[in-house]
Amino acid sequence: MGRIAAGVEYNGSAFHGWQRQDHSASVEQTVQEALSRVADAPIALTCAGRTDAGVHARGQVVHFDTEAQRSPRAWLLGTNSALPATVSLRWIQPVAAEFHARYSALRRSYRYLILNRQTRSALAAGRALVVYRPLDAALMRAAAADLIGEHDFSAFRAAECQARSPVRTIESVHIRRRDAWVSIEVTANAFLHHMVRNIVGTLLAVGKGEAPVSRARMQLESRQRSHGEATAPAHGLYLWGVQYAPQFGLPDESAMIDTLEAALD
Repeated sequence: MGRIAAGVEYNGSAFHGWQRQDHSASVEQTVQEALSRVADAPIALTCAGRTDAGVHARGQVVHFDTEAQRSPRAWLLGTNSALPATVSLRWIQPVAAEFHARYSALRRSYRYLILNRQTRSALAAGRALVVYRPLDAALMRAAAADLIGEHDFSAFRAAECQARSPVRTIESVHIRRRDAWVSIEVTANAFLHHMVRNIVGTLLAVGKGEAPVSRARMQLESRQRSHGEATAPAHGLYLWGVQYAPQFGLPDESAMIDTLEAALD
């Protein structure tokens, strides 16, 4: 029995989230069925982080155990040929038995994409949030600074969140603007349910001048989700990347060409 890891990207618009469900299409089921065809046996997946309905992924990581003997090229090409256009394996390779897609992750990054202009976009529809009012990125950065570090993020998690502890450590919040495009990238050791989308909702209120720069800190200190701004829509959110220790030898995502990233740097 060998363990294999893979990088997955997907457009979440067509799926009811990552997790397999009885009556709705999920990314997990779609990828499992494609891998199972190549393995000629059932495959069970473990992912780095479950994404909600409508959320996309550039750098989801999964692992699975199998007795099937296939080359990385056979796994990659065979699986992608069985996947719909909305899902693709970026890479696949054998890993050590102690590797775990979820528990071995050192940090995760989510990026939220915003098109800040007065007209809607035919090209970005379903892949970025359009905000018509001008956003002040400098004010948003100032507000986000209060979220850095280890905190109780109860005020930024969904009511149905099942995490045992609301304490998380945010390592960085990068807010970039290039022309009409604004991106908010949050990196943390782990995330709570809806945590990034709730953070984005607060930063958008600050950027539009609807809330003071101190709003993020005030919300954090309240520890009450009911006091917060609206949750940002799912379609602007991407699981951007997951980082692991070098000992596992996974591909360096930063070395891979990504047109969305290039457009925002």
